[in-house]
Amino acid sequence: MNESNEASRRWQRKPDGSNWGEFGANDQRGRMNLVDRAKVLQGVAEVREGMTFCLSLPLDYPGGQTMNVRRQPPRRFAVLRDGKSAGQQGFCWSYRSEDPDLTDVVNDDVVLMSLQYSTQWDSLAHVGSHFDADGDGSDEAVFYNGFRAGEDIRAGVETEAAEPWARYENPEAGALSIAVLAEHGAQGRGVMIDIERHIGRKRQAVGYDQLMRILDADRVTVEAGDMVCLHTGFADTLLSMNKSPDLKVLHESGTGLDGHDAKLLNWITDSRLACLLADNPAVELVVPKPLTPAPIRGPRLPLHEHCLFKNGIHLGELWYLTPLAHWLRENDRSRFLLTAPPLRLPGAVGSPATPIATV
Repeated sequence: MNESNEASRRWQRKPDGSNWGEFGANDQRGRMNLVDRAKVLQGVAEVREGMTFCLSLPLDYPGGQTMNVRRQPPRRFAVLRDGKSAGQQGFCWSYRSEDPDLTDVVNDDVVLMSLQYSTQWDSLAHVGSHFDADGDGSDEAVFYNGFRAGEDIRAGVETEAAEPWARYENPEAGALSIAVLAEHGAQGRGVMIDIERHIGRKRQAVGYDQLMRILDADRVTVEAGDMVCLHTGFADTLLSMNKSPDLKVLHESGTGLDGHDAKLLNWITDSRLACLLADNPAVELVVPKPLTPAPIRGPRLPLHEHCLFKNGIHLGELWYLTPLAHWLRENDRSRFLLTAPPLRLPGAVGSPATPIATV
C-alpha cells in the first residue's frame, strides 16, 4: 500500500489546527523532524564552557503515589542465580561456587516501575482524541496522523492479576511508540524560558501575553526546531520534599502553561518549536475537574491534545531544570546543547529520561 493510500485508510479529515500529513502520511516523528543535522550543529555551537547539567530527578521521585495513584515508583530486586538471590548468600555474586580459582564478584538487579513516574518523555501515542477521522459521522479514538486505537495502538489484555498495575498485559504502540524518538536521537539546541525568574513559584496559568513579556524581557528567541524548556521551579520544590510530596504546597506553587489560551496554542504552532519540556507534572496547568460537568465538549488537557494529538509535538515532564536555569540566568544565556534520548523500548508510550545539557 503506498503512502497516500495508507493515509486515506486512517483518515479523510484532520482536526482543525493540526499538521497531519505535513511530514508524510506515515510520519511518526512529528515536529522532531525539524531537529535535523543543522539543528544539532546549532546546539553544538552553544557549547563554550564544557559544563554539563543533569536534567533528571532521581527516578525514585516524587516518592510514593501521592501525586499520581496510577503510577508506581521503582521497585528493585536482585537477579536470581541458580535459584538463589545474592541476599540469601549474604554477599554479591561470586563465581567461586563454580571454580574456587575465579575471583569475580558480580551484582545484577531488576527494576519494576511506571515508565512515566519521574522525569519522562511522552510519546505521540500517549494522548489521542475522539475524532471523526473518516468522516462517517461517528468519532473514533485516534492519535497523531490518524493512527488508530485498537489497531495501531492497542491496550493490554486483561488478566486476573491482583495488583492493578499488572492487570493489563502486553500493551503495544505499534505506531508512535517512544522508541521512534529514541531512534531519532533527541539531540539538538535547547532554549530555556525561565518563568520562575518573573513570577516566582506560585500557582498561575501562563498565557500567551505573559509568555511573550517573559521572552522579551530575557531576550529569548524561539526558532524552528528548537527544543524548548520551561523552568517553573516545581521539580526543585519537589526534590526538597525528600520523597514525601506535600500536595497542598505543590498545588500552591505549581505553575504551567495555559492550555485554554488559543493565542498560546497558535504560538506553539507558528513558532515551529520541536518539543516542549517542563519541570512540572504536565507542562500545562491542569485545572481540577468541576463538580458540574461543563456543557462544552472538549479535552481535559487541551495543550496535550494540541501538541501530541494534533501537531506531533513531544512533551517532557518533571525535568530538573533549576541549576541549569540559574546558571544560564547568571551568564546571560538561554541556549545550550540538549541531549535527551528516551529508552529505546518498542511499543512503549512513555519513557524515563536522563537529559543532559551542555553549555
